[in-house]
Amino acid sequence: MLTKFEVVIIGGGPGGATAASLLARAGWSVAVVEKVSFPRRKVCGEYISATNLPLFQRLGTTEVFEERAGPKIRQVGIFARDTILLADMPRPRESSGGWGRALGREHLDTLLLAQAAQAGTTVLQPWSATALTRTGSGYVCRVSSKETIEERELEARVVIAAHGSWELGPLPTQPVHQPSRASDLLGFKAHFRDSALPAELMPLLVFPGGYGGMVHSDSGRVSLSCCIRRDQLERCRRQMPDTSAAEAVLAHIEGNCLGGQRALRGAKLDGKWLAVGPIRPGIRTQWSDGIFLVGNAAGEAHPVIAEGITMAMQSAWLLAERLTARREEVLVGKSLEEVGRDYTAAWRRSFASRIHASSVLAHWAMRPTAVALMLPVLRLLPSVLAWGARWSGKATQVVEERTTRAIA
Repeated sequence: MLTKFEVVIIGGGPGGATAASLLARAGWSVAVVEKVSFPRRKVCGEYISATNLPLFQRLGTTEVFEERAGPKIRQVGIFARDTILLADMPRPRESSGGWGRALGREHLDTLLLAQAAQAGTTVLQPWSATALTRTGSGYVCRVSSKETIEERELEARVVIAAHGSWELGPLPTQPVHQPSRASDLLGFKAHFRDSALPAELMPLLVFPGGYGGMVHSDSGRVSLSCCIRRDQLERCRRQMPDTSAAEAVLAHIEGNCLGGQRALRGAKLDGKWLAVGPIRPGIRTQWSDGIFLVGNAAGEAHPVIAEGITMAMQSAWLLAERLTARREEVLVGKSLEEVGRDYTAAWRRSFASRIHASSVLAHWAMRPTAVALMLPVLRLLPSVLAWGARWSGKATQVVEERTTRAIA
């Protein structure tokens, strides 16, 4: 069965769903292929910066987001060894108000994809994209149902890869298998209840061989997410051979991070631990041979800066703006290369610096000697924390608050 669309989007997470909503609202015929059923939990820090509030307004999801999300995050902090430092969260200079907040991915992803469907997007879920074939008029994407044996072919002028960067697959935009390395970063995530973490604080947790973060999410839960090197995880497992990997990681955090230990004292695990990896942060390709990439597929910051969701959604907006501005040309096979170059330049202006910043911060956080050298400076000048948060993009306004704008 061959079905024609103007755009096929592979992946229904925040980046894919945002692109679908914006393009469908602009009159494009759009299909989203999402391989798992929602709601689904996912390894993710769950924080969404205040810089994303204008985009929620454009998507028509502001009211629901504000109703469901956790408390406003007004402070950043660092928990390292026996040091606990706090600073004010920086705000966008041109913002009319609002603060960043956290919302569980089982709620956020469901909300955004439902909004895309309401805007007119055809959602195939749970379906998997199994092949992409170049044609004279674009691409044919072969998809298969995860629940039946049904297969379809979707023809589209434009393909957007929003499938993330962690999972292997048959598509040219998906990663290939790489040998395991001692430096591989493995991600863990869990929710807790009855945590002592202050409601408006989002601290960075620093411990040997890894880093993490905590934030109040929805429904009274606190989200703890972290990354740890493979070799450090193996050492933790050897020290606690009768426990799970997640329990060993948690014990490692509590034993090396007083602030984390205090925040979790008396807290109760809510649900199961999740794990994923290895993650491979870095800048990848934003456009190639008629395929546009958004979210982590285009480039991924170390989770140390808690900007993953924000960057995914904003990258989708950057692309949708440029495709829509040249829609008539794109649909007859013209200007794709120009749009690709323009989108790539805009993406790199918006996100490259924070990806580099995340790499510097992550490698510092994982090295005990570097942490020990820097802590006296941070104790003397805690305002450096606010500067670091600003450097990581917490106050970088990509989507402007007004409803219309010229493409930069």
